[in-house]
Amino acid sequence: MNEDFTLVLLIVAVVLVALAIYNLYRTRQAEREHPPGGSFIQVGKVRLHYLERGEGPPVVLLHGNVVTAEDYVLSGVFEQLARHHRVIAFDRPGYGYSDRPLGSLWSAAKQADLLDQALVQLGVVRPIVVGHSWGTLVALRMALNHPDHVAGLVLLGGYYTPTARPDVLLASPPAIPIVGGLLRYTLSPLMGSALLPLNFKAMFAPLPVPERFKQEFPYRFPVRPGQIRAEAQDAATMIPAVMRMRGHYHELRLPIVIMAGTKDLIVRHERHAKWFHAQLPGSDLHLIPGAGHMVHYAVPERIVELIEGMTAGAVAARQTDRVSGDVPGEPLDAGQVRTSASEPAKPRQGRT
Repeated sequence: MNEDFTLVLLIVAVVLVALAIYNLYRTRQAEREHPPGGSFIQVGKVRLHYLERGEGPPVVLLHGNVVTAEDYVLSGVFEQLARHHRVIAFDRPGYGYSDRPLGSLWSAAKQADLLDQALVQLGVVRPIVVGHSWGTLVALRMALNHPDHVAGLVLLGGYYTPTARPDVLLASPPAIPIVGGLLRYTLSPLMGSALLPLNFKAMFAPLPVPERFKQEFPYRFPVRPGQIRAEAQDAATMIPAVMRMRGHYHELRLPIVIMAGTKDLIVRHERHAKWFHAQLPGSDLHLIPGAGHMVHYAVPERIVELIEGMTAGAVAARQTDRVSGDVPGEPLDAGQVRTSASEPAKPRQGRT
């Protein structure tokens, strides 16, 4: 009996070691096939990878869970903004080619402080910060923690108040110490690879996954052990992050655009975008009929238009401030609230 049990343990150990070696090989292969396309900056002990292009008023782009900074390139937002802006898109810690050192829980607040330091080192002054999905938490924290460093927020498909999220329970186990490490290097990459197409389908639904995304997104990146850890940590800390921020939303004193798809299956716009807009009388809400969670793929031109409008407003506010001494970026009065519903989103064909 003992010999049989020992044999089973030995077989299991051999299988796990083989899986770990295989997954590490797949990681190295994925990174050889898709090398970093941007630059690196060292902030303390963390090396961050970022994409930068263009000149003009600065815009910072923060991606959500699973994807990387290239998400904004594939959607077309990055290229269109770069025509008139200095655009910087970060791989958030642990995603793409950015580090996420062990021994620390990388909360939205910690990521916000890290990225703020990076922007200071890069000489970026008062950018418009754009966040999608989980990236909205970091964008909000940047505005709350460093209000003088952010000119405005554009928040896409954001999660703003605690709601039931069964998917969080499913995604969190790889973040557990020791056990999570074992999962990340053995079973999680295989399970993630199998489920990833369904995940992306849900993210883009009801619109189809764009052809450019299908062809150019590095599908093996989200299932690398290191990025799985980042994804799991972010999933586990999402609800606590909004619980801590919720009581401070009234402190936001800057222009804010909120955008969401009315068919979003990941974050319901009624419970989040509309609720958040109601908490901020000076915010600007845009609901996109027929669009899902990846709203920046559905209406990239509209997003660029809103960012450029906010940039123009920030420049005008600074000019007024020089003359009158008023503080730029104060919110609109309650009577100036704007809510718009754009045309229904349509599937995009070909390259963005």
